[in-house]
Amino acid sequence: MITIDRKLMDELSARAAESPRRRSHFNLHKSLEEDIHRLLMAAQRDSYFRPHRHDGAGKSELMLCLRGSASLLVFRPDGEVAARYELVPGGGTVGYELEEGTFHCMVINTPDTVMIEIKHGPYIPTPEADFGAWAPPESSPEAAEFLDWLREASPGDHAARR
Repeated sequence: MITIDRKLMDELSARAAESPRRRSHFNLHKSLEEDIHRLLMAAQRDSYFRPHRHDGAGKSELMLCLRGSASLLVFRPDGEVAARYELVPGGGTVGYELEEGTFHCMVINTPDTVMIEIKHGPYIPTPEADFGAWAPPESSPEAAEFLDWLREASPGDHAARR
């Protein structure tokens, strides 16, 4: 049995603080080949999640915020912000389930935010075609500036016209 407790979330948050990507994962599933993936993800405020989609049969995504707070941004394919949701444990919105093919990203609002994610496996790295062409790659010099824009972006704002 695995318990999801404060100690585990603290350990994940500490690892995220030391990680170059400023996030860490703890897989609850045993293998990357499993049909259903369940994982905890801790992230720090400066972790940049490049807008992407899961474009495959049955590749929906369920995410629940366990600690801290995050914003989910949903985009139209051209980079326009379609919706923004604030995720807070015990708040009005605590999580989401997205259909496959929906461009989205997370913006972490508080240090040591922890989420639980459930999605279909097996694990396949996101192909370049499934990232928003209007969003800079994680390792690019523009990523930090784009993250600043994401923090303030509202429905109707457009990534390509920022």
